[in-house]
Amino acid sequence: MRGILIRWVLTAAGLVLTSYLFEGIRVASLGRAFIAAMVLGVLNALIRPIVFLFTLPITILTVGLFTLVINAFMLWLTGWLLAGFSVDGFWTAVGGALVLSVISLAGSYLVGDHGRVEIIAWHRGPADDLRRHDSHRWVGPGGPDGEWSD
Repeated sequence: MRGILIRWVLTAAGLVLTSYLFEGIRVASLGRAFIAAMVLGVLNALIRPIVFLFTLPITILTVGLFTLVINAFMLWLTGWLLAGFSVDGFWTAVGGALVLSVISLAGSYLVGDHGRVEIIAWHRGPADDLRRHDSHRWVGPGGPDGEWSD
């Protein structure tokens, strides 16, 4: 549950940042950013899979780049449904979707399912492989309590 809340806050912060970067994206207040993040999450959970399924052939032809257009559509749809949040124009939506995708990707990698910040460590030497342990932490070949060997 904490992981979902942290990602929600990151998405709301991403919407505010996106509104500063693009003139065509406007957020009326911080509260509207949180509501827009929630609406965007619901749209991504309910409508995006259906749109993705219908556009699968063009997504395959464009080697997945059409997914950015789908994300832009979800962002535009959020602006259309919600007063106090607006997205003007296709390219503005694409740019905003790209920024939000990068923020969401970083948030997904840094915040685990249980709301903990995950640290990924990379050590040079013969123990260069990393794997995820059952405790949702990245550990080296020595195990969760083992030492790194060089």
